[in-house]
Amino acid sequence: MHFGHPCIRQANSIFTMRTAIIGAGRKRNGIGPYIGKYFQKNGAEVVSVLGTSPETAQKAAAALGAYGINAASYADFAAMMRAERPEAVVIASPARTHHDYIVKCLDHGVHIFCEKPFIWEGPAGNGVTARLEPIFAQARQKGCKIAMNSQWPFSLPFYEALCGPVNPETAETFSIRLSPVVSGLEMIPDAVPHALSILYRVFGAGEIQHLSIRADAEKAAAMTIDFRYTSACGFCQSRVELVQTLRQPRDFAYGFNGRIARRAIDSTNYRISFVYEDRAVPVQDPLELSVRDFLAAVRENREPAVEYRHIQNNMELLTKIDDAACKNF
Repeated sequence: MHFGHPCIRQANSIFTMRTAIIGAGRKRNGIGPYIGKYFQKNGAEVVSVLGTSPETAQKAAAALGAYGINAASYADFAAMMRAERPEAVVIASPARTHHDYIVKCLDHGVHIFCEKPFIWEGPAGNGVTARLEPIFAQARQKGCKIAMNSQWPFSLPFYEALCGPVNPETAETFSIRLSPVVSGLEMIPDAVPHALSILYRVFGAGEIQHLSIRADAEKAAAMTIDFRYTSACGFCQSRVELVQTLRQPRDFAYGFNGRIARRAIDSTNYRISFVYEDRAVPVQDPLELSVRDFLAAVRENREPAVEYRHIQNNMELLTKIDDAACKNF
């Protein structure tokens, strides 16, 4: 079997992959340490972390020890790659650093699992989408797998178990409520990729029409984005509600045709459920499912579920929404 990187080991049918994490200590979105945990749990060997300073890197590496991970710490990317020779790199650093790290990772011929938004250059980032094709062309040339971590599409089977199947031919409305910790225009790249990824998973590639954005101008802590998502299946009237929330657990809910499932988290064990009316179903952590899919894509030499076409459409629509918001606020 051919893998994207010649150094990936598969002995006695056990798949392992040396993995480095950039931004393992980031806790603003509550996701940094969990990515490391799920990579290690699902067969990857987390060998190193990269921080902005030796102190932050050491702190991130020490925190991963709670999950049985013994990772070396670095503050220099090139030094980490020379010493550890990872076969995959997780990019969980701030969005404005993604492009540079992606390019560097491809130069080393490693697989990439990148947080959303895939690449970003601040408000109304001109030329963002034009940078995508060279990235994926080089990845294809080198046999590198690239996935964006937009995990909530992996929750759709659990939503359907609770609220019924989602038929793209009859799904007329979509609504999602997200609670980013940031405020103002930063909420758009932080949270909207989740909504766009769910729509892509259900309807395929689409376009945005009749875009309308309303914001809490005084507090910059709430925003409502309405648009028509048009695809080969027809159109779906969509609403994205963003409300800055600092407390944990943050509100999250979504659904189609008025059947809105709310996420509930048991704070004692972090078990997730979807709740609709008087019913509930347990949900396997979509972050873990996203990690598993990436590892399986490398192992099976296939495209990840959130692959280049998905990423391209996500970035194009995200940029359109951000451009409109920047012009109005």
